[in-house]
Amino acid sequence: MHKSTWKLRLCERIMLIAILLSLLKPFPMFGEQLTELPPILSEGEMRYYSDLEIELLIDEISEAALEAIELAAGEAAKAAVLAMAEREASALQAQALALREMQRWKNEAEMQSLENSQIKKAVTKNIIVAALICFLGGFAIGVGGTIAISK
Repeated sequence: MHKSTWKLRLCERIMLIAILLSLLKPFPMFGEQLTELPPILSEGEMRYYSDLEIELLIDEISEAALEAIELAAGEAAKAAVLAMAEREASALQAQALALREMQRWKNEAEMQSLENSQIKKAVTKNIIVAALICFLGGFAIGVGGTIAISK
């Protein structure tokens, strides 16, 4: 254990010396002047940009990217609204179609009901006519037979 603390103390001393030496060394300060763009270079030459020019280009690109993102967000919102409107329109068309189909079924049911009631009336009328004919026929045969037997 004693050895490990000795190693730590040695490390502490080295770090302290490095920090003190770094504080004693003066740091130079450089300011970059605005530069004008050099004339157009030929293909073989390479152009070097200063840090300021790079920062300005990054700022311009960032602004353009933000505008493009805002524009894309607006277009996406428009597309979402249009998609929602199309869904609503298709839902309304489906409801209108269902209502028309329901009305057609209702009309068919009413027509069938009307036809059934007319058929029932016709059947009842036919039954009454048949019963009357049978009664009158039976009465005529009975009265005719009675008259024939009594003479």
